[in-house]
Amino acid sequence: MKNLFPLSFLLLFSFCQEKPAPPEPVFPIPHERQIAWQELEFYGFVHFNMNTFSDREWGFGDEKPEQFNPTELDARQWARIAKEAGMKGLIITAKHHDGFVLWPSEYTEHSVKNSPWRDGKGDLIQEFVDACREYGLKVGIYYSPWDRNHPDYGKPEYITYMRNQLTELLSNYGEIFEVWFDGANGGDGWYGGANEERKVDKLTYYDWENTHDLVRELQPNAMLFSDAGPDVRWVGNEHGFAYETTWSNLMRDSVYAGMPEFSEKWATGQENGTHWVPAESDVSIRPGWYYHRYEDHKVKSLPELMEIYYKSIGRNSSLLINFPVDTRGLIHENDEKAILKMAEKIREDFADNFVKSAKISANTERGTGYEAELAADGDYETYWTVPDGEKEAFLVIDFGKEVSFNRLLLQEYTPLGQRVKAFTLEKQVNGSWEKIAAGTTIGYKRILRFADQTAQKIRIMFEDVKAIPVISEIGVFNAPKLLLAPEISRDKSGRVTLTAPDDGLEIWYGLDEAKPSKRYSEPFLVEKASTLVVISKDPKTGNQSNVLRKELVLAKEKWRSEAERAIDENPGTFFTAQNNELVVDLGEKIQLTGFTYFPMQARYPSGHITRYSFAISQDGKNWEPISEGEFSNVVNSPIEQFVRLEAVEARWIKLKALQTADGNAATVGELGVLTK
Repeated sequence: MKNLFPLSFLLLFSFCQEKPAPPEPVFPIPHERQIAWQELEFYGFVHFNMNTFSDREWGFGDEKPEQFNPTELDARQWARIAKEAGMKGLIITAKHHDGFVLWPSEYTEHSVKNSPWRDGKGDLIQEFVDACREYGLKVGIYYSPWDRNHPDYGKPEYITYMRNQLTELLSNYGEIFEVWFDGANGGDGWYGGANEERKVDKLTYYDWENTHDLVRELQPNAMLFSDAGPDVRWVGNEHGFAYETTWSNLMRDSVYAGMPEFSEKWATGQENGTHWVPAESDVSIRPGWYYHRYEDHKVKSLPELMEIYYKSIGRNSSLLINFPVDTRGLIHENDEKAILKMAEKIREDFADNFVKSAKISANTERGTGYEAELAADGDYETYWTVPDGEKEAFLVIDFGKEVSFNRLLLQEYTPLGQRVKAFTLEKQVNGSWEKIAAGTTIGYKRILRFADQTAQKIRIMFEDVKAIPVISEIGVFNAPKLLLAPEISRDKSGRVTLTAPDDGLEIWYGLDEAKPSKRYSEPFLVEKASTLVVISKDPKTGNQSNVLRKELVLAKEKWRSEAERAIDENPGTFFTAQNNELVVDLGEKIQLTGFTYFPMQARYPSGHITRYSFAISQDGKNWEPISEGEFSNVVNSPIEQFVRLEAVEARWIKLKALQTADGNAATVGELGVLTK
């Protein structure tokens, strides 16, 4: 019994030890509503309004309510897709720059109440809110401060109108998680028939301080978005990319909504920022924000969407992906397919966190309640940290056996501020540490991607910090390869470059063959018209992508034409034929068996050829027409068009537009020739 007393005393003493005080916060720190918002991470935009029916990105304000008439509108479909995609909320364009509103506002006739939709008795905001709540999604509201329809825009009376409408939106539809104010404002517009340009002082006109106070009064938990915040800021681009170094801190008093130099000077945040204003990365799943049928083939690919994910959420930003709802009132099938593939790939990449079954240790710990293991317990509210003034801090993870991995996820406990300025990831090789990857800021979440690694032990070194690190969560994952067909590009000489969709994949190809039989190692020359077949292959598993077949036209290095942009092997450029003709000297006589026409691919297309004639010449003077016809669906599906012909010899070719879709001068993204 004498030996048991001291042991019991020690156990009692250890249980009674007080937990050390937490680290002092590093200011600025987030508000409670910002902490709740950052946990959402991923949510959606719905751009659906008058522009959907006028086929514009920015309406002028002279549109009529009768134009708004979706035939199959189903907000539940939007919410279902968002939920299945892993989104936590949706934000809808309640009013865009054209001034048309999606609810029966008491303060304007430019509203759904005067449209044929639902016989003028509909309230799209209410339908949207009901659908979101049914699927457990947060509700957000986009409201454009600019109004190109309202006669009082630019006058003090308009601010009263704007606040009256905000009061309707923020009082009648329950809790709102984000209020989104666009930075575009002031310019030409209809303005009740004045049809003139009206400029405003973006800094002072909207009296943002009192407007924000109104939102705070009506929706105290809502996040306020604009370039300048005050709660969440624009990332500074529409690509969906945050930055290698992204601070949640912002010198907020130095910026304002619509500030011309915001993207260049302020978008990344500042280490010494005075306020906590985290970044939101916004991007559309198509080139445009609103629906246009001619973009049905331009929905972002899975590699593009995953790049957006890793460069937004993986760089201390939230991600806001836009759905341009179509004229039916539905998210288009192509958009749904793309976003659900993205969701599946995200789940696949982060399916198994190796840290959960690993042993985690640190060179030092602050004490009870701040142990290294707390950085791997799945609880964001617990964290590892070190004693004040500690100059060196690192974590070691021992998996117990060799594992393969290619992703590192880190989270700081941001209620105590953003602290880490630089860190490195190392693996143990024969008793020594070898650097794998490095990063700068962490913030709420940072994800590093790197080439496949194998190790039993890794070390995370926090090399440069504003104050001692406070790490809430760590994840180590092995993301499977993105097994899609390679990207094919070709220059005028005929040199073909193949790009794999993911690191560590092999590329195999073949020319005019049923199967790809050659392994790609460097660009290769294909001067003649040929059929190229390609696949990506994972050498570790033997799995491969679907086969992609692409018909290559004759190489254009010898071609000469004033329409250089139509023969540069870049469909992103285009030639405008003022006389509706495009003439090309092929440089030599060839036996051609057809031609191709790639329509203009610019964001706002014009001059798509719908009826054509095609002629050949031996001297560039005397022409022989050999084909006439139509590109029947080129407006709705502006993809490469193939026209097959009987073999004929020619030195010169001429494509003439007999008709264009909009009556404007013909445009050509790319012209090609098929040969035997």
